[in-house]
Amino acid sequence: MGEYMSHNVSRRGFLRAALGAGAAAALGRGLLAAAADSGSAQSARPPNIVLIVADDLGWCELGSYGQMKIRTPHLDKLAAEGMRFTRHYSGSPVCAPSRCVLMTGKHPGHAFIRDNREVNPEGQQPIPAGEVTLAEVLKQRGYVCGAFGKWGLGPVGSTGDPLKHGLERFFGYNCQRHAHSYYPSYLWDNDKRIELDNKPPAPGGGQLTASEDPKVPASYAKYKGADYAPKRIADQLLAFIRDNRERPFFAYYPTIIPHLALQVPDEELKPYLGQWEEKPFDGKGGYTPHPTPRAAYAAMISYLDKQVGRAMALLEELGVAKDTIVVFTSDNGATYLRDVDFKFFQSVGPLRGLKGSMYEGGIRVPAIVRWPGRIKPGATSGRITGFEDWMPTLLELIGQADALPDKADGLSFAPTLLGEAQEPRDFLYREFAGYGGQQAVWMGPWKAIRRDLAKGVKKTELYNLDADTGETKDVAADNPEIVKEAERIMAREHEPSKLFPIRALDA
Repeated sequence: MGEYMSHNVSRRGFLRAALGAGAAAALGRGLLAAAADSGSAQSARPPNIVLIVADDLGWCELGSYGQMKIRTPHLDKLAAEGMRFTRHYSGSPVCAPSRCVLMTGKHPGHAFIRDNREVNPEGQQPIPAGEVTLAEVLKQRGYVCGAFGKWGLGPVGSTGDPLKHGLERFFGYNCQRHAHSYYPSYLWDNDKRIELDNKPPAPGGGQLTASEDPKVPASYAKYKGADYAPKRIADQLLAFIRDNRERPFFAYYPTIIPHLALQVPDEELKPYLGQWEEKPFDGKGGYTPHPTPRAAYAAMISYLDKQVGRAMALLEELGVAKDTIVVFTSDNGATYLRDVDFKFFQSVGPLRGLKGSMYEGGIRVPAIVRWPGRIKPGATSGRITGFEDWMPTLLELIGQADALPDKADGLSFAPTLLGEAQEPRDFLYREFAGYGGQQAVWMGPWKAIRRDLAKGVKKTELYNLDADTGETKDVAADNPEIVKEAERIMAREHEPSKLFPIRALDA
């Protein structure tokens, strides 16, 4: 196994284990000193951070990742100006646990949220007050922090309220079910509900009835609205950036696009109409009906791309683009629901699986990082990275590596971003209590995966991703020692959860 053998690295964080806290902090201070020497007035302060997280965007749904049908010029430009990762993994194959890993820097075996879990009257299972988020750490270091989009880690007023976890500004959806509609009746503005001009609001789910002809436009009228929530949210993101251009800011943009109601303004739909053969979607097995589902899905992703372009243009206008780290990624893989013709769009390319699955298509996601003058343009990395790594990576890049919380699991890949040599990680661990219960471990080219843990099954599959990207051939029987090492990691990295038990592991 060599370099892929796991070691007993403590949960104080891989960065400290690899460099030591002092060396890591020194490296970060060196980066800031270099920035100050550049002569830019803005560079004397820590860099801004814009963290963009798409919702259910597949690994191959951007032009820079091989997409041939959906146009994403602004995100392709972002990739051309920064570094693109080909082996980046979201925190989980579904929404809430993935965002928990991102915000806390803990992998799913230690993170508090390990599956989607709703609470009444609106929202998801809240993270505890004691959980330390990336926004909290950055706020303590002088950043003004705002989030614009979907939170999903605790209702307003709960211990998981975004305003209790380092965010001074929040605008969007608190609850992921509420976010199923792009034309809702209201959004959250900090802790207040603001009404939108959607009367009545468009439902985020439904089906055509027997009396509604799929060929007649009027059959789809109730799924449209006047006040498009993604536009409102993007406008608030831009206002936040403009208002805070004189101080270091962290702008978290967890957009709801493209998950998944097929709802997009008619004007945005026009460029895709008539491009492909279409079959009206009646809503069965998905969220909302649409007369041209392929065009609608493509238009939604292009709309997201347009909002990213607006943000990048604003950074240039304000003169802070060179002093801003921009990250783009997705919370999990492309959806399996019938709204999306993932085969037509080749949404996950050669990968196996979709959202909800620990196979690559459900959890390998695009990841792009741009920092002009620091990250080499047009670079590509095959390094294995994950959502828990963003906290230590961003903290190191801003010269605050020693601020990493003690219980964080992530490993900084700042050296990789800056073009420096970096040892490959020993392993990446994932578990998921939902969709039958799953575990996975990546060790270099090897990937071990378990399914049906909720049924008490503990069978381990093994794939060599270098030779078999599509996970078509289970080679566990031929590599017993690698399987044993993966199972040791699975046993060691899993901490039982009362809220999200996994039968085969916690019986």
